[in-house]
Amino acid sequence: MIIARNVTVDRPVDVVAAYLSDFTTTTEWDPGTVLTTRESGDGGIGTRYRNRSRFLGRETSLLYVVTEFVPGERIVLRGENTTVVAQDTLTFSQTPSGGATVSYRAEFTFHGVVRLVAPLLAPAFKRLGDQAESGLRTRLKQL
Repeated sequence: MIIARNVTVDRPVDVVAAYLSDFTTTTEWDPGTVLTTRESGDGGIGTRYRNRSRFLGRETSLLYVVTEFVPGERIVLRGENTTVVAQDTLTFSQTPSGGATVSYRAEFTFHGVVRLVAPLLAPAFKRLGDQAESGLRTRLKQL
């Protein structure tokens, strides 16, 4: 299951990248996130975040680890629990007018029984992606 969105805002790319490179900000723009806390690290490779989210009425927790970090350009995080592995990639680029485009991609790989029902969840994941895109755009415009 993949959610991919692009959001363009009239804000400097360095400001947008710095904001989104702190994964704890998900509580401000991702409506599925209940709470994200940094467990260790400085935001770079190896930093660990605990994310608690609500999806289809159930709460779940994932431990995310930053696996790639290029300041101002890209951050990749891998989240995992017993039923899913998630890889979130945020890529930042400057627009010709001096704004920023964020390319957000979340890829989910399910384990066990959940893997069998995952295709039925496609509409819910689309809705989640639409809500995250809207929240991201709204929040970034406020920076």
